This record gives sequence, structure tokens and C-alpha cells, in this order.
Amino acid sequence: MIRLILFLLSVAVIAAGFVWVADRPGDVAITWMGYRIETSLMVAALAAAALILFGILLWSILRGILRSPEQVSLFFRHRRAMKGYLAITRGLIAVGAGDLALARKSAHEAARLSAGDPLTLLLNAQSAQMAGDRAAAERAFRAMAERDDTKLLGLRGLYIEAQRRDDSRSARQVAELAAKAEPTLAWAGQAMLDYHCAAADWAGALAALDHMKGALEKPDYRRKRAVLLTARALALQDIDRDAARVAVLEAVKLAPDLVPAAALAGRRLAESSEHRKARKILEAAWTINPHPDIAEAYANLRFGDSARERLARMQKLAAKLPGQLEGAIAVARAALDAREFAAARTALSPYLSAPTRRVATAMAEIEEAEHGDEGRVRQWMGRAMRASGDPVWTADGVVSDRWMPVSPNGRLDGFQWKLPLAEIGVSRPVIEVELPPVAEPEPKAQPASELAAPPVRPERPGRKPAKSAAKAKPVEPVIPLVHAPDDPGPDSGLDGEPVPEPSTPPPRDAWQRFMQLFR
Repeated sequence: MIRLILFLLSVAVIAAGFVWVADRPGDVAITWMGYRIETSLMVAALAAAALILFGILLWSILRGILRSPEQVSLFFRHRRAMKGYLAITRGLIAVGAGDLALARKSAHEAARLSAGDPLTLLLNAQSAQMAGDRAAAERAFRAMAERDDTKLLGLRGLYIEAQRRDDSRSARQVAELAAKAEPTLAWAGQAMLDYHCAAADWAGALAALDHMKGALEKPDYRRKRAVLLTARALALQDIDRDAARVAVLEAVKLAPDLVPAAALAGRRLAESSEHRKARKILEAAWTINPHPDIAEAYANLRFGDSARERLARMQKLAAKLPGQLEGAIAVARAALDAREFAAARTALSPYLSAPTRRVATAMAEIEEAEHGDEGRVRQWMGRAMRASGDPVWTADGVVSDRWMPVSPNGRLDGFQWKLPLAEIGVSRPVIEVELPPVAEPEPKAQPASELAAPPVRPERPGRKPAKSAAKAKPVEPVIPLVHAPDDPGPDSGLDGEPVPEPSTPPPRDAWQRFMQLFR
């Protein structure tokens, strides 16, 4: 609509101009070389316009003749470029589809038609990789690395090829060049971070992490920095305690749920008599992630405290998160040190029906310290052998007795506090044992899924009949059942009430050797 209005206005202005000139007639006279030309103003204007148009047409024809060789050359170059583009397109599609023959044919055609195109170099490299020709792939990537527009792509390819041939030195050099060229490049920054972590160069790892800050999400960056600061504090704790203290306190601020950082910060602050600050850090970490290391640091918050004072402190910590197994075990350990056996039993009583290894071992220690009854101790040790496992520091299928910042495969923050077999999700025992039927009146063999539960005691006169075993919820073990050397086995009835010690106890030396298995 607007264009139509503008067109009509233009026509109206031109028409008005012609009317204005027609209303004011005049003559034009030209005298040149003895000739005199006289005409009206309108005819002179039209003649001038026609002359100008003729001049423009003549110049266009002349320019087209002069530029025809260039236009012909440009046409053929454009046609060649289009053929090369189509060859590159076919080649890349063939690489994605896994058609090696078409990919190599398209790569050769693209190299002939568009030798300097960056996509041609990429197609040559990918087709060479697909064919297993690593030398040709490296030549293509080196050619790309020498160009400004494809430098990062070429370095990425050289890094991958160096990793494929297990040349860590060349891979690190390429990663350093890429990180220097583009500090925010994610893969180069991660490679440099992994190399520094593998060499335990925590200062260099922190610098590499800062370079790749823009490529990471904020929570991920804070977590990785906290892990690196904790690792640096652990490395400096015997060299420079002040620097270790500063590093671990920053780590706690970044990741309050990081157990090693909280435990180390609590110990360092306790050494400098900053008990209130240490208590706040440990309590905050405990409420997020209850862990034995935090409990140990909290128990030793004040040096020189008596065992009863440590017990009271642990009871206070466990009360902040009731119903947690870690809190019960920590209270039981503190009560055992204080020789408050009743408090230790009370803390562990909710977990005695299906105890874990640590619960059963703690009960064995309580029985040994309180009564010295080796029969009860052996009973609990036997249950510990058959009990389900406890969480441990696990990474890449490897179990460690302490936290480490890097997993065996070089993964930062790879160790997690969990059951080693928790991710398998088994719904039945790992090893199924078919027990042969036993003739009456001998007791029947228990299924493997019920071996972890206490057996039903025989009925006695004057007692109410025991509840049906079918109503009891079976407890499935997560590890194969292994008998201790002097354990009579799961069918002996020792999982129930303790039985009196035989009149002839086993030799003390043999029992001491057995106890060494659990230390």
C-alpha cells in the first residue's frame, strides 16, 4: 500500500513538472561551427535525455566486451567450486553413514576441485581415520593446525590421534598449544586439568581450572575447585599448615558437603583452639552427609577431654540427625571408649536384627570388653562375616580406605562414599548354593536369602510359640557367604541368643590369629 502511494506521488510530481514546462514555452538556440539549431525547450530536453541513454548503453556494451574474459573465468571457477562443494557434502554424508569407498572417492574429488577449502581437509582427515590410515589423518590435521581458521580443529585432531597411539607427551604438548590459543576451550582445559591432577600438581590444576571457568557450570566449577583445594591442603598439611588451613577453609565454603574438607578443616581449627568455628563446620557437614570421618573429627574437637565428655559430644551430634546408622555407630564407639556398655548397646539396638559388618564387629568388641566371653565374640564375628557390607570410598571399581582426590582412571572427584555393589542392583544372592535335603528330625537348611536373619529358637515348655518364619521379612545378602575358620556355620543356631561357652575353649593363639582377620 505504501509503495503504491509513493508510486502515484512520483507520477504526479513528474506530470506536474511537464505541465509546468508546457505552460512556460521557450526556445533553445545552438550555434556551432557555422550551424545554428533552434528548437523548443521540451524537444531539447528530450534530445538530451535520449543522448544520455544512448551513451550509457554504448558504455555498457563496451565494458561487457572488455570484461568478458574475466566473466568467463569466474563462471568456470564458480562451477568448479560448486562441484567441490557437492563432493564435500557427499563425502561427509558417506563418513557419517560408514561408506568408506564413497568417502575416499569424494575426498579425492574434493581435493582435486577445492584443495584449499577447510572442509576438504576435514573430509580427508575423517576418511583417513575411517580407513585406519593414521599417518594421512595426522598430515591433514597438521595442515589444518597451520591455518588460522582451522587451527583449533587441527589441534583437536592431533590430540585425539596422540591419545590413540598412547603418546601422552605429544598429547600434552598439543593440549598446551590449544589452551594457549584459546584459554576457554573446554577439551584443552580439561586435558590440562587431568595432566596436572595425575602429577599431583594441585597449583597447576587450580590454574587450569580457572582458565576453563567460563566453560563450566557454576556448581560444577565450585565443586571441582573445592576438591582441588582439599587435595592441596592435604599435600601441605605437613609442610605449611597455615597455607593448608586457608585452602581447606575456602574448600568448605565452596562445598560444605565435601566430607574430607570438613573433617580436615575441623582438625585444623581445633589445633588453633577455634572450637566454635570447627563445631559449626562439622555439624553443617554432618547434617548434609553423615560420615565416620566427621564423627571422628567432632569427637576429638577438644584435646584432653575425657572419654565421657567425648561420649556426650557424640550423643549431641547424633541427635542432630536421628535415625542414622553412622550416628549410632559413632555413639557406640564413644561409649565403648568410656566403658558405658549399656549406652553402646542402646545405640546399636535398632540395627541388631540385620546388622552390617561394622555393627556386628562393634557388638563383638562390646562383648569382649564387657564380659570377655569369647563365645559371644565369635558369634558376632561370625555374623560380621555374613552381614551386608558398609559404605566405603569407591571409584572405578576400586575400594580405598581413605578419600583421594583423583580416581585410579584419573577422574577428578571420582571417589564416592557408597556400597561397592550398590550400583549392580542384585535382587538375589551373588552365589546360589543348593543345600541337600536333610532328613527329620534335623532342621531344614535355610535358603540363602534368609541366612542373614537370626534363626528361630526351638519352643520350650511354658513359652508362647514363636511366630511363623514365613512372616519374617527375608534379608538378602549382597556378598557370598564365607565361613570363618572356627565358625560352625549358619545352621548352628548361633545367630540367635548367645549360648554358653563350651567347657573346653579353643586355644588362645588360634583365636588371636582369627581376630587378626578383622583388624
